[in-house]
Amino acid sequence: MRDFLAKKIVEMPSSGIRKFFDIVTEMPDAISLGVGEPDFDTPWPIREEAIRAIKAGKTFYTANAGLSELRKAVCDYTARKIGVSYAPATECFISVGGSEAIDLAFRATLEEGDEVIIPQPCFVSYEPCVKMAGGVPVTIALKEENAFRLQPEELETAITPRTKALFISYPNNPTGAIMEKEDLEKLVPIILEHDLLVITDEIYSELTYGGKNHFSIAALPGIKERCIYVNGFSKAFAMTGWRLGYAMAPAAIMHEMIKIHQYCIMSSPTISQYAAVYAMTDGDAETQMMRQAYDRRRKYLMRRFSDMDIPCFEPKGAFYIFPNIQEFGMTSEEFALELLQRKKVAVVPGSAFGCCGEGFLRISYAYSLDDLRVAFDRIEEFIRELRKEKA
Repeated sequence: MRDFLAKKIVEMPSSGIRKFFDIVTEMPDAISLGVGEPDFDTPWPIREEAIRAIKAGKTFYTANAGLSELRKAVCDYTARKIGVSYAPATECFISVGGSEAIDLAFRATLEEGDEVIIPQPCFVSYEPCVKMAGGVPVTIALKEENAFRLQPEELETAITPRTKALFISYPNNPTGAIMEKEDLEKLVPIILEHDLLVITDEIYSELTYGGKNHFSIAALPGIKERCIYVNGFSKAFAMTGWRLGYAMAPAAIMHEMIKIHQYCIMSSPTISQYAAVYAMTDGDAETQMMRQAYDRRRKYLMRRFSDMDIPCFEPKGAFYIFPNIQEFGMTSEEFALELLQRKKVAVVPGSAFGCCGEGFLRISYAYSLDDLRVAFDRIEEFIRELRKEKA
């Protein structure tokens, strides 16, 4: 019998994040600091809207692109937050999480062999999605000394005649880095000169700290017309299990993305969509409360790493911290496995997010301060032991 499996899928590595959490599920008393999921319950008013929809029997398919009232709310929200206006009927659609929107963005725009520039470290799904769409990911290794921000000379160097798109994601997972307006402005002349499509994943846009408000590249002159903007509800509104995101793009691109969505998905979860209308129109207070809590945790982790004398880039967004563990002469995976086995604390090796993540760890602070204190007491003990063994 022939081999029925697709070679490109067989050769694709499994997620470097999941490996550790498969181990954790079998380990009593382990503390996981690796999953990028808010520990808050979805705000009650959002849940109430879902209950109200169920009671009213609103359980049928919506339009393929999503509820018209939700698309309008999303466009109003986006205009209010990043200052960019989109037409609800032709430039917006509701996806099954931001992940589906990213997948469709690649599938709708890439021809076989088209190159997509992806700065790393980055979320684990971006490269596989490019490959599954027939594209070729071209990575740029971002540097800690540049605050993990994409530099214009790095972008220029990575461009070839096959380059079709630049993919960026700020605030960044796993580093917590942000790009400010002046950083993004430096990229625009290069993008325009080389006629690039821009795909921007801004799922953490509501989670920025230190007085640094999020700025979207889509708001810069000349970019909206060549940009696919992706966002969602999981991080800002603690709605991970509701599986809901959205994308905005020029009508011609959006038409093709929705076409794929029609064939593969039909429509996003109806109950989730009704609940999301409230999130878009009245959810700012709940988001602000969660952001303040994350900020307290962020500061606590920075203080703990400082006390341990572990160098650590200060995150300005998302809910991850990216400490440098190169002094111990271990790979990121070796360090993470040793920490898990000896102290029952699970973190993610930085190498899971690209080769340039080697020597770092991703630690999520989407956990309560009580859990973080216990986990960091164990981490501090582990660090002391490693240094004693090394001496």
